[in-house]
Amino acid sequence: MKFRVPAVALACGLLVCTAAHADTLKKIADSGKITLAYRESSVPFSYLAGAGTPIGFSVDISNAVVDAVKKKLNKSDIKVELQAVTSQNRIPLVTNGTVDLECGSTTNNTARGKDVQFAINHFYTGTRLLVKKSSGVANYADLARKTVASTSGTTNAQVIRKYNRDNNLDMDIVLGKDHNDAMLLVDTGRALAFAMDDILLYGLKSNATNPGDWDVVGDALQVEPYGCMLRKDDPQFQALVNGVIGGMMKSGEFEKLYNRWFLQPIPPKNQALGLPMPKELRDNLTAQSDKPAV
Repeated sequence: MKFRVPAVALACGLLVCTAAHADTLKKIADSGKITLAYRESSVPFSYLAGAGTPIGFSVDISNAVVDAVKKKLNKSDIKVELQAVTSQNRIPLVTNGTVDLECGSTTNNTARGKDVQFAINHFYTGTRLLVKKSSGVANYADLARKTVASTSGTTNAQVIRKYNRDNNLDMDIVLGKDHNDAMLLVDTGRALAFAMDDILLYGLKSNATNPGDWDVVGDALQVEPYGCMLRKDDPQFQALVNGVIGGMMKSGEFEKLYNRWFLQPIPPKNQALGLPMPKELRDNLTAQSDKPAV
């Protein structure tokens, strides 16, 4: 696999620009390559566990799509290029044609659905808080007039801002450019808590230098689905991606993959998250819905 230099992502700029066409399979066939997005710290979905290629639950889904593309096009020599993305630039890089598929930890909601197409939902999660155990924080009320971190470009930042306004907590909300940065704000005492999807918080905790120093607390403010992103108005590629994910759900391969990344020890520390499949996700193994959050 070949890594792309992040700067190449600006070929069309991070302006609102659309790919010249939305026939992704033709684009791949003509170019002989497919470009997959990956995240650097969305454990256990898509992350770097040292030098080398990204790994994770969503990475394995992406790789299964690549296999299906090769079979569909009857081209076994399709090259795979990898493009690092952040919460801020992942949608523009899909819409401008830089990235063909983004499977990470992206919430499928109606606002984003105006710009991109989402595949079948492959996870459900809610906004909670990552704190140091010594902080004394148990829930959101404990953060009144305190500094709270989140990640730029995420729905969680919007959720915590709304909760702050609605409950008059007068929090000072600061944003990291990615999840590791936001966690570092808490680790260095510049914020008291990190508001993010609970599954990502558990992943970050498991990979911390001292996992026992951290805790995930607070009520889940809302439940949101994750979905892989692709360009809009591309029914052929959408059918292929949904066929892969839906087929895995039907065959039992999806649950095996879930158990691999959520119940068994994972790199780099070989610690298990120990999170059974959420009811919403288990229900979606049958429903295979791509219904967005509001």
